[in-house]
Amino acid sequence: MTSPDPGQGEDHGLLSPVRAGTAVEAATGDRAWLRALLDAECALTRAQAAVGLAPASAPAAVERAAAEADIDEREIALRARGGGNPVIPLVQELTEAVRTSDPEAAAHVHRGATSQDIVDTAAMLVAARTLPLILGELERCAAALAGLAARHRTTPMAGRTLTQHAVPTTFGLKAAGWRAIVLDAHARLARLLVEGGLPVQLGGAAGTLAAFGAFGAFGPDPAATQAGTTAGGPGERLLARYARETGLAEPVLPWHTLRTPIADLASALAFTAGALGKLAADVLVLSRTEIGEVAEGDGGGSSAMPHKANPVRAALISAAARQVPAHAAVLLGSLAAEDERPAGAWHAEWQPLREALRLAGGAAHSAARLTSGLRVFPERMRANLELTGGLVVSERLSAVLSPLLGRAEAKSLLTAAARRAAEQGTGLSEALASEPAVLGALPAGRLTELTDPGGYLGEAAALVDRALRRIPDTRYTEVPASQEEA
Repeated sequence: MTSPDPGQGEDHGLLSPVRAGTAVEAATGDRAWLRALLDAECALTRAQAAVGLAPASAPAAVERAAAEADIDEREIALRARGGGNPVIPLVQELTEAVRTSDPEAAAHVHRGATSQDIVDTAAMLVAARTLPLILGELERCAAALAGLAARHRTTPMAGRTLTQHAVPTTFGLKAAGWRAIVLDAHARLARLLVEGGLPVQLGGAAGTLAAFGAFGAFGPDPAATQAGTTAGGPGERLLARYARETGLAEPVLPWHTLRTPIADLASALAFTAGALGKLAADVLVLSRTEIGEVAEGDGGGSSAMPHKANPVRAALISAAARQVPAHAAVLLGSLAAEDERPAGAWHAEWQPLREALRLAGGAAHSAARLTSGLRVFPERMRANLELTGGLVVSERLSAVLSPLLGRAEAKSLLTAAARRAAEQGTGLSEALASEPAVLGALPAGRLTELTDPGGYLGEAAALVDRALRRIPDTRYTEVPASQEEA
């Protein structure tokens, strides 16, 4: 093994396998961020030309340079230390590249904007390109869970509360619950794309749009001339056009220190990771050797124990669910940003936002594959239900016997019978059969029927049907190409 080269800082996901090789990883890598920064600069020049603040020839020159320039991300990162952000060296590189073909257009690169305008816009572009990928994975996961819920709507299993058997439920209802919270996550992420949308950022040095008017018009505003109006200043008109050119939403105000878009994104990503973490937590418990009610379709191996088939996807999802809230906390903390542009609060957002996108996306990718291949063992579920010898349905017996014997006597009889069943290793029905009061109150055979866990499932099947009527909004989904996993 060679010694590490400090000049090579590439992050290949060695310590974050949950996102390694996924479409989300590619959509949030350094190359994708650089592309988004360049896209933001190109869109700004197009918008300025469209409203008469740049010559008509400028956009083509800038876009050509952005496409052809050989920009080294590592070099930009190193030079960013000097000014605190990557836009400063990137604009220098882009301007020089434009100057070689069109010196006049070079003067209009980044004109009037501040670095935060470009970084924030790029962040929204990266998010807008990444969220549909995550939504697609969530929809695949929800579809797989819908199939599990429908197939197992009446498959009995032990309901567990505070780690102990409570009353019977069905695996279908559990799967329907997983699907419900996955769809809740889907709705929160989709809402970011539809309710106002992810906004462009443009405010200039202190959020007043002053520079765009100070530089003066390069020519008449074609949009204003066509509309026969000059309503709104050049900055306002530019903002509207910039939003149109990027495909992002137009904000009411510049949001340099009004970080609602970042906070909303952080909250939705943290919820998504947590929702998938709920699913993973249940799979981890149910796939324990001593429980064995489910198993991943292709569990991972162990470096030391050949017999093991570890629930690796559930483990990776669980790991992501524990990390994203910490990243979200940093992003939410940046709401408390001073002045018109902050020192540190804005800078602190970049890496946590990328990691939150990556981890939530990686978790969704793993969840889609976990649920599509999940193996379910109804026989093991039934066997586990029998472990308490009918005690799991003591609630049902209490409800039936109370009107017949009186609430106090029914409770006393059941408590004593449950104690005897536990001490003697018999079933609850056998223990109750020795009670004359019970035999006198119930018809022959009724006791056996009442202690059958499969007969006490309540309205689980109806609840499954109710839950499956919910359909996700798929208008904003981009289903990624199939990813091979090591």
